[in-house]
Amino acid sequence: MEKSSEYAKKPNDVSLQELRDRLAEFAEVRGWDQYHSPRNLLLALVGEVGELSEIFQWKGEVARGLPNWTSDDKEHLEEELSDVLLYLVRLADVCGLDLGQAALTKIVKNARKYPVANQQKSSTYH
Repeated sequence: MEKSSEYAKKPNDVSLQELRDRLAEFAEVRGWDQYHSPRNLLLALVGEVGELSEIFQWKGEVARGLPNWTSDDKEHLEEELSDVLLYLVRLADVCGLDLGQAALTKIVKNARKYPVANQQKSSTYH
């Protein structure tokens, strides 16, 4: 991932497979595979989720689109969300799982569990 300008110029529609492949290469060329056990990746992911949580910790409810946030605040959020996503994708890869397919399967399961006809306005998200 050395050529950051190369990655920044890519279209916005990036697949999980592309992220997985780039992360695998990134770790391999640095000799980090030896440290990327499922346990270590999970612990790193939890740490990143904690950093993401800190951004929202004292803000109360936040409006969609973050209209009152500065560009620096939004950039910080993007970075922490990216860290979470990258560790999640790497963890799934190291575990031999297809995260994209698993997510689609989960959406189908949720659709069966929560059919449209039974939906009521609720403040909780499943």
